[in-house]
Amino acid sequence: MIIILSGGKSTRMGREKPVLKIAGREMLLWVYGAAFRVDDVLVALSKNTPKTKELCIKERIPFVETPGKGYVEDVQWLLDEFGPFISSSADIPFVKPSDFYAVKKAFNGKTSLTGVLPLQKVPKDLKPLVYRGYAIVGLNAVGFEGEGFFELDNPLLALNVNTPEDLKLAERIAKMVGRWTQEK
Repeated sequence: MIIILSGGKSTRMGREKPVLKIAGREMLLWVYGAAFRVDDVLVALSKNTPKTKELCIKERIPFVETPGKGYVEDVQWLLDEFGPFISSSADIPFVKPSDFYAVKKAFNGKTSLTGVLPLQKVPKDLKPLVYRGYAIVGLNAVGFEGEGFFELDNPLLALNVNTPEDLKLAERIAKMVGRWTQEK
């Protein structure tokens, strides 16, 4: 199962991120479209994301409401409720089905995997979160025991849309790559 985490407060953006549009399409729908091609998908909402809930209802996307206490707490709640799963944040619009498939294939159902990109694969204009020499991306596997890194290849996973500037960059990239993300 893939769970798209869509319940955050979006404090840096100042607006609910999953419903913001890139190339005329809500960011959540970009991520959902890629995930849906690989496995069953559930969107995790909270009290912080009422417009995202409306979008899920309108588009008939299955969802669950988490307690909304914070990222770690909500991921733990989801793990307790559903068992091991693949997680994606709703703000990585250029995730591809092949990215989901790679994590799914590598996940043994027990050991958590943090999706990372080698820094040499990160486009120079992007400023991702860096940890231990890797760019951390919003695509992971959540299990009960242990943890490790999983290297991905898609350089656009380094774009996590957190600020209005990130949104503008995503819009420019979407115009350049067209439907690339939905075709791969």
